[in-house]
Amino acid sequence: MPTEDSLTRTADKTGVIGAIIASFGCAACFPALGSLGAGIGLSFLSQYEGPFIRYVLPLSALIVLAANLRTGLRHKTWLRLALGVTGPVLVLIAALLMSLRGVRAEWVLYAGLVLMIGVSILDLVSPPGRRFSNPIPSRNR
Repeated sequence: MPTEDSLTRTADKTGVIGAIIASFGCAACFPALGSLGAGIGLSFLSQYEGPFIRYVLPLSALIVLAANLRTGLRHKTWLRLALGVTGPVLVLIAALLMSLRGVRAEWVLYAGLVLMIGVSILDLVSPPGRRFSNPIPSRNR
């Protein structure tokens, strides 16, 4: 049976991957990610550009936001919570600006994706629940 931590980590990674795949599908909106996606054989995703930007990208950001809120509040790691929430919020803002208003907000999306990927890598390298032992032994009195 999976634990709560593994479910939260899986939701976080799933949301990050979904946001990146959605960005690959929109070569016109995000030329850097679109060209990278085409370079690795994901150019067929361009036909789904509209649904990716309107539905997949915000849904992925919401999944990551919920996972990071749950983990941050549970472990009371406030800096990690702030970093983990900022990325998905930026992606949501960019997706909503682009789909509802037609505003080009790639730089907001890129910043959010970089933060999401960075926090995801940080979670892999140093999970929030890990406790480090004290290298200096304490004296018992």
